[in-house]
Amino acid sequence: MKDKKEDVFNRIAKKGLFPPQLAFTLLIPLRNIILSPKKLVKRLDLKTDYRVLEVGCGPGYFSPKVARAIPNGKLVLTDIQREMLIKAKKRLSRKNVSNVEYHLSNGIDFPFKDNEFDCIYMVTVIGEIENQEQYVKEFLRILRPGGIVSISEQAGDPDKMSINEVKNLFNKFNFKFDKIYGSKRNYTINFVKPDWLDKK
Repeated sequence: MKDKKEDVFNRIAKKGLFPPQLAFTLLIPLRNIILSPKKLVKRLDLKTDYRVLEVGCGPGYFSPKVARAIPNGKLVLTDIQREMLIKAKKRLSRKNVSNVEYHLSNGIDFPFKDNEFDCIYMVTVIGEIENQEQYVKEFLRILRPGGIVSISEQAGDPDKMSINEVKNLFNKFNFKFDKIYGSKRNYTINFVKPDWLDKK
């Protein structure tokens, strides 16, 4: 039992997936100081009928606010950990949020159609992904031309990527830098899929 607890706490301090046993810590309102769900929604520049993908949703801290910002659209939550998806589903159900779908990620590709989403966002997730280039390639496929991919990173996360690292990753796949919010320590960076990528 002691070894199990030590393993869970070690996973917080080191690189890798956040342990679902401590998912409750991701729902603490103090997170609002760094990035509140309301602030994230503003940075995503959503329209009410958007189809949005949240990659690495965890227990759904940002999800209710995003889903309510797109009442005529759909929020699709995906996570590589089934336990996190279950927690997110329970949380959104308690809050009577119904315009949501849930998908377990396989860590390689996504079961979605080409050009299906208007917006894809991740908060403190990109650094945890082993196959980063494969994910970005998939984002290119499933995002509509002119759609936004939004990456938020925060200080204290052992997997945090720098602004330049994120820019370099998305530049490889011809995503166009759009906007940046915050500081080097805590930031949101948005990229746009150019229209010409689908006209080759």
